[in-house]
Amino acid sequence: MENQPLENLLEQYRKGDIEALGRLVDETRRPLYGFIVGMVRDPHQAEDLFQDVWIRAIKGLHRYQSDRLLSWLFRIARNRIIDISRKRKPDASLQQPIGGTDSSNTLESVLPNFDQGPERHTSNRELALRIQQAVHALPLEQREVYLMRTEAHMPFKQIAGIQNVSINTSLARMQYAIKHLREALADDYASLNSLSRTP
Repeated sequence: MENQPLENLLEQYRKGDIEALGRLVDETRRPLYGFIVGMVRDPHQAEDLFQDVWIRAIKGLHRYQSDRLLSWLFRIARNRIIDISRKRKPDASLQQPIGGTDSSNTLESVLPNFDQGPERHTSNRELALRIQQAVHALPLEQREVYLMRTEAHMPFKQIAGIQNVSINTSLARMQYAIKHLREALADDYASLNSLSRTP
């Protein structure tokens, strides 16, 4: 995603073309928002953070010297996520009892299920949820590398720069992330393989 058109749009914005900023935000939305929502797991908070990242980027544009705009935005996002996580209370679990600790009602049991489609849609949704949970369970540094790589297709050299580590450390974190995901999703992987072999 990191390419010359982003820099061209940025230059147009610096020269006074306000519409170029809108195009810049649109061009970076998918990878940047994907990274943020993967880190915070809350679409509303992710949207707020996405906007906050751009506000901070615009205010700090005079300090931007690089030719890697997306990397710079990811670094801002990463720093904001770290700041917020230091202040945040622990997440509530969907399996947490409500109405007292001995209650059999959980948040999950009272939330409406909007997906009333066929069973395969339910199983696909459940698999997607298990994958999201497995990604969120990764150690922070591994999750960052995994999301930057999968959401933004960012080169490991840039990921290493954002995390302020060597490229070998960045590659190792990705390998550990994949190993952890394979272990966490081993049953799903086995059942998907068995389905693919069914005639």
